[in-house]
Amino acid sequence: MEETLRITNVLSDETRLNIYDYIAKKHNSVNVQEIADTFHIHPNVARLHLTKLEDIGMIIGRLQKNPKGGRPFRIYELSEEVIKLQFPFRDYEMLAKIALETLLSLGEQGKNALVETGRKFGHQIMAKTYPDLDVQTLTAEEKIKLLKDASVMLGLEPEFDYNPSNDTYTYKIYNCPFKEIAAKDDHQTICEMHRYFIKGMFEELFSNVITLEEKTNMLNECKTCGYLINIKS
Repeated sequence: MEETLRITNVLSDETRLNIYDYIAKKHNSVNVQEIADTFHIHPNVARLHLTKLEDIGMIIGRLQKNPKGGRPFRIYELSEEVIKLQFPFRDYEMLAKIALETLLSLGEQGKNALVETGRKFGHQIMAKTYPDLDVQTLTAEEKIKLLKDASVMLGLEPEFDYNPSNDTYTYKIYNCPFKEIAAKDDHQTICEMHRYFIKGMFEELFSNVITLEEKTNMLNECKTCGYLINIKS
């Protein structure tokens, strides 16, 4: 409880919360001067906010060599640590581990069920988010906009790129909701489940055949989980 109160006290400051949101969305390191300039505050105040966020483990700081010479300066980036705030405490991660281990204990049949369930939930997320949508009236650009909005809502921190030369989309996510569990358990199966979850989201809007190929994976020390998507006409 004491740790929870410490975290909520730090995040109760609106500027500090906005600074954290800025760092989370930037996907790169920041320094004190950048935060001061962005939020129109004195560098000493910016340093105080960053230090408090670092103290509760939401960001991490490290020294970086100054390319112009002189003293090194401190940079800050998003922490990998997961912050849990629940009143009262409920261990949903343990529940997830129990469910996953139960499925995986069934061998290939359990793995297939996990992957197909991921695909099913991808469909359901889009259907529930946009229940009255007539996908036949939408352009490809409008569908991608809906996918991006749904991905943001899910906390995936998405990024889309379209390559007109080969009619493919690149879909990257900077936050994986299953990263901690995947790192401890069956990495390949859980990542495959998440890939099919994303595939299900696309299939709900694009009724034609889709191939979705994983290109990068955070658990392989990549910055994102990235996918190449072909939507066949």
